[in-house]
Amino acid sequence: MYKFKFKFLFFLLYTLVPQQHSYSQDIPKNLKEVVDSLLSKTPKECQEIHSVLATYSNDSTALRYIENRATTNKYLLGEAYALNQLGNLYLDLSIYPKAIELYQSALEASVKADNIELRVNSLNMLSTVYRRTDAIKSALDSSQEALELAENVAEPNNGIKRSITVSLNSIGGIYQMLEQYDLAIEKYERSMIIQKELDNKQGLATSHQNLGECYEYQGELEPALKNFRKALVYNEIIDSNRGKIIGNYSIAHVYVHMGKIEEAISILEKNLLKAISIGDQKIITTIYINLGWSLIRFGDYDAAETNLESGLSLATSNEFNAEIAEANKFLSELWIKRDDYQKGMRYFKESKKYEEHITNSLNLRYVNDMILRYESQKRANQLDRLAKENETVRLKLKKNRTMLIIIGIFLILLVGILYILYRQSQLNAEKKLLTLEQSMLRSQMNPHFLFNSLNSIKLYIINNEKKNAVHYLNKFSKLVRKILEASSQREISLADELETVALYMNIENIRFSNEINFNIHIKDNINTHNIKIPSLILQPFLENALWHGLSSKDGAKNIDLEIKKGKNGFIEIIITDNGVGRDAAEKIKDSKVLKRKSVGIDITKERLANFSRDYENFFHVDIIDKFDDDTNPMGTQIVIYIPTI
Repeated sequence: MYKFKFKFLFFLLYTLVPQQHSYSQDIPKNLKEVVDSLLSKTPKECQEIHSVLATYSNDSTALRYIENRATTNKYLLGEAYALNQLGNLYLDLSIYPKAIELYQSALEASVKADNIELRVNSLNMLSTVYRRTDAIKSALDSSQEALELAENVAEPNNGIKRSITVSLNSIGGIYQMLEQYDLAIEKYERSMIIQKELDNKQGLATSHQNLGECYEYQGELEPALKNFRKALVYNEIIDSNRGKIIGNYSIAHVYVHMGKIEEAISILEKNLLKAISIGDQKIITTIYINLGWSLIRFGDYDAAETNLESGLSLATSNEFNAEIAEANKFLSELWIKRDDYQKGMRYFKESKKYEEHITNSLNLRYVNDMILRYESQKRANQLDRLAKENETVRLKLKKNRTMLIIIGIFLILLVGILYILYRQSQLNAEKKLLTLEQSMLRSQMNPHFLFNSLNSIKLYIINNEKKNAVHYLNKFSKLVRKILEASSQREISLADELETVALYMNIENIRFSNEINFNIHIKDNINTHNIKIPSLILQPFLENALWHGLSSKDGAKNIDLEIKKGKNGFIEIIITDNGVGRDAAEKIKDSKVLKRKSVGIDITKERLANFSRDYENFFHVDIIDKFDDDTNPMGTQIVIYIPTI
């Protein structure tokens, strides 16, 4: 079942959000008795408080009553505990501003009570919210402050040790967000040592989940899957519905990468309903988007569109910028597969816009936090100066001048650093482009091709076939000249590119005893002289067809290069061979002692990606396996989409 009605969804989410309750309503007698007992004993240890109130940790009405009674009776520990638990409820529902408000109130109460354990807990939870809202600097500051407080306790109890593991996980999460995966893994593994000592199954579930995500981002799918499964086992043991849902959709995500599409879809569908029932909007959004992505791979484009649009709608209404970017990226892929390149480009640009917004948002928050810190320090210094009765006006003016000089120097340094970073990024881009062009030239002019071509011509000379020798030598010299000329240009006409590949195929055909039937078909009255394309992009695909598709094939060997008009102003260049197919070619290559490595296609794809960015056009390559009615391979087809506008 792929479609869900939004009215039902939002109604369900609304009913799950904790609401403010009037205390005029009836409070259960047993709750009143529990709170009266707690207030009479006023325990000083968090574990004692939790053992009394744990039953009500998911009941917002009960927690509000507990917080109100504790505040009235000036029992700060009870007040801080209830506020932290309320913050957890809002955190689980992704209502982050309210969660921050509650955790900050809990922090104030714990500081007044001088209780390290509750203070550390509040700081850790604040870090979690800041991390989810991309306030990186605030998240890191909160986690580090919590870790320093906890590690300075001479004889930490189990609660403090648990808080240390939470801090380590939070810091690891921040490193993970900043793509410092090795550093993040080190923090998670350090946390797990303490969690195993405490037999903290919930903490172990979280750490394994985080480790799985790091390994997946690094492309190590087997370790990622192993850790996600361990996380799921621990969540099953502690019966965490939220943890089980996250574990399952993480496993489904890895399955998609592994090609197990149907298994992934089944897992995501089941867990979407569970996610809606617990009301966590971020998880619901994530599952919709992952389900849409999986359905694209499955080929069910209508269902994919429905789920991606649902995920995009939720992400937009909740301002989940990362999810908005991801939904737009998959919608772009979907519409390209439907041959609607205009829509595909629109969603692609929207995705890029939000990715840039996320990056800028992180930087802005970092700068804002630094400014707030500076202003706080400045006010503190001013108060200190005012408190000194013997301080003269001259000293104040001198200090103000010094401050202005420091600010001026800081601003100059900041501008200089930003300029250096900008120039460095430009130089790196130019260096990458130059490397790609050099790599392309090497792939076009590789020594094997040159020596084999010259040896073939030499064989004509030895056999006294002067006419053939002169004919192919002329073609060979013309090919080398055209490749060298084209390599110095970023763009050439399609006509020049076709002439170059025709020469290339003529030379290569000598080595195939002229068995290759190569034909170029230009349709729809296309004027190839008016179409500009990146230089030297077709030869790697023809080379791949020759040496992997046709070299091991018996019988007729055909390569057809067709140029025709596509949709939305695109030109389609279609290269079709009747070779053995990619699977068979891969097996043949693996069985050879000397393997011919194909790097030209990867270089070409990367060059096309660079052209897409530089010229704001959209170049795209599809590789299609061809089969007959009995699913026997009939060759391979490459489709290159070239924009003309």
